[in-house]
Amino acid sequence: MFRRRLRLCASVGASLVIAASVAAQPAPDAVASPSAEDPVVDVTIDSFTPTAPKVGDQVVITGRVTNTSSATFGNPQAQACVVDKRLTTRAQLAAIPTEADQPLRDRNDCVGLNNSDSTTFQEYDAPLAPKATVPFRLVVRWSDWDLKSKQPGAYTVGVRFRGDYTNEETGQTGRISLGLARTLMPVVPASPLPRKVSTALVIPLRHRPTLLTGDRFTNESLADALAPTGELGRLLAIGKTRKVTWLVDPAMIDEVKRMAAGYRVTENNQTRAGKGQKVAAAWFAAFNASRARNPVVLLPYGDPDVGSLIDGGAPLRDLVGQTRTATEQFNLGGPQYFQSGLWLENGSASSRNLAAASTGYAGTKPDDVNLVPSSAWTPDARPALAPTPMYDITTPEGPVKSVRTVIADSALTAGGPDPTTATDPIQVRQRFAAETALLASTGKGQVTVVALPPRGWDETGQTTAALASGLALPWTTPIGLDVFYRADPAHPQAKPVLAKGPNVPRSTPGLTANQLQQVKALATATSTYVSLLTDRGRADESLRRALLRSTSTTWRGFPDESQRFATSELSSVSYLLGKVHLVTNAGASGRELKVNLSGSKGTFPLTIANELPLSVRVRVVVRSVNRSDLRIEPVQIRTIPPGQKATYQIDASAEQNGLIRAEAQIVTVDELPVGSSRELVIQAAQYGSVGWILVGSAVALLFGTSAVRIYRRVRSERRNPTPEPGDDPLHPAPIDPAALALDEPSNGVDPHPDEPNPLAPAEPLRITPESLKEGVGSKDG
Repeated sequence: MFRRRLRLCASVGASLVIAASVAAQPAPDAVASPSAEDPVVDVTIDSFTPTAPKVGDQVVITGRVTNTSSATFGNPQAQACVVDKRLTTRAQLAAIPTEADQPLRDRNDCVGLNNSDSTTFQEYDAPLAPKATVPFRLVVRWSDWDLKSKQPGAYTVGVRFRGDYTNEETGQTGRISLGLARTLMPVVPASPLPRKVSTALVIPLRHRPTLLTGDRFTNESLADALAPTGELGRLLAIGKTRKVTWLVDPAMIDEVKRMAAGYRVTENNQTRAGKGQKVAAAWFAAFNASRARNPVVLLPYGDPDVGSLIDGGAPLRDLVGQTRTATEQFNLGGPQYFQSGLWLENGSASSRNLAAASTGYAGTKPDDVNLVPSSAWTPDARPALAPTPMYDITTPEGPVKSVRTVIADSALTAGGPDPTTATDPIQVRQRFAAETALLASTGKGQVTVVALPPRGWDETGQTTAALASGLALPWTTPIGLDVFYRADPAHPQAKPVLAKGPNVPRSTPGLTANQLQQVKALATATSTYVSLLTDRGRADESLRRALLRSTSTTWRGFPDESQRFATSELSSVSYLLGKVHLVTNAGASGRELKVNLSGSKGTFPLTIANELPLSVRVRVVVRSVNRSDLRIEPVQIRTIPPGQKATYQIDASAEQNGLIRAEAQIVTVDELPVGSSRELVIQAAQYGSVGWILVGSAVALLFGTSAVRIYRRVRSERRNPTPEPGDDPLHPAPIDPAALALDEPSNGVDPHPDEPNPLAPAEPLRITPESLKEGVGSKDG
């Protein structure tokens, strides 16, 4: 459908010409603007046949007019118009003026055809009320165009809508032009054009990711697109009758295969069986059948937003190489040959991105296809696309000096001539026919072009189908992209020459900052899980591919779906990482762990459990949070078999006593942290350095003085030997008890009255002043 909205500028004309009658013969173009409003109508061209008339052919234009304003237009009329300027070069096509921001009455570039006997205009019996739609069918004979030149070329033609309009505020009435639709009409001679145009039509087959972990999908949008009336269904049908090249996202093929095997849809926290299993199986079977006719180029897995990822730096930049490696290793199945490719657009197609995304990944091959549209260059710097669109683009920022690149001709899919109708099916078909007709009518020798619709260009597949119809034009020869890298005697290609990289600044926004942050978090978690495993090759491939799908350019415009996808996949990876954890008495509550050090050095155990079905290689790192005197001896990496535990002995030391807060973190071989760290509280109960000095001094003093005393006593005893018993008056010999018995009287009388009786009660000592005086100053005192 071709829609055209034309507005009347807010101005009041000084010379109002009131239409006196509704004549059968059309009047000249608008002569007044009686309204300060902007009445609007939509003019739609539904068909234009033939696509490229020969000199002498008549043209049939059908369509409709819809009044989208609140005004009513009297005596409405649809009228064919033409710009009597023959266009003979593609540069002239590119220079056609687009819609000007001026009143339609001042635009006389498309002049109405004046022939009262012709069907070049159509009148309506009733006024055109608001929201009303009326059809038109205009038949224009060759003579009705009244062209100055009868030679082949290209012309701008169209349909103009006119009517009487009364301003309710001012009461002024005038007959004015209210709408205009323009298109291109290539005119060819009756004889064949001088040369053929070999045309490679590249059709992207891709869809935003909807597959979550396992067999769960986020919605049914992919199933709807795969249906015969869906976008992917319509695009695939083109390959049944036309020679095209499929530009395929392998991530979408994975999702289609998963859907064909049975799937579930999780929406609004509810899971149900998917409805598109049969549709997916039928589409995939038809795709495989079409490969016998149409070559396939596989995009980097997930069709990543290369520009945004490279600008984001590591680890986002590294994902570009991973997407290309995943494609190089992708198993499409079947005996048919396929190539890997890269698709960069406009500002993203810088030489820096081209070098970074086309080199340095595993599996790179010399026949990889790099696609860039010609719109990525400014017109004055654009390489010539004839006779071949293949160039070696210089890449001074990369490890290689140049990258082999196929430049798609953006003019072939430009549509128009007005920007508002750039993606209209009829406009695209007419533009393609005009561009290729001028190529075929000028120059000599073989010429090859590549037509590649831009991303987001066709949401229904109808515009691409109209473009593909141009492959049936007499002067076009459909080919595949494989002619550029595989020797084809029927379509030899000139040797590529060097050209500078694109110089158009990036204007199309890529993934948002929030989307890139989600991708980065998922990339970190996935890398940690892979690094955790003893055998990294046994990591679940679906986790890696989910990460790559999160980088897709198809997420543009779908931030909510993108966030849901990334959050779901991040939860899946985090769940796996949580199965490798510290085993403590704190349980799942996450309370701090308490450890005691009873001396300057101590050892305490930490146990790691591996609940994964795969063995892991990890170690524990303990770091202090509040003190710098804690020293931890490095712990070696250990392998923990699936379902088992390993205990690590942590050797620690501290210079000061008190509480030390620390963190225990599990890390992989690549020093990537696994999960969250656990808090430790270490009680250090040992002397400080000053305390140890005092204790050492005291011990030394104790042992030193003891040694001196022992030495002196030994020396003294050596000088003064011990006398025999009885010879030393100071050390008399012990009294023999038998002798004491002989001295006791038999009659109980004490034989020694002067000696005290030890058994008798002792009398208290009496102290008197006199007794105290006796000892003072005496020799005995």
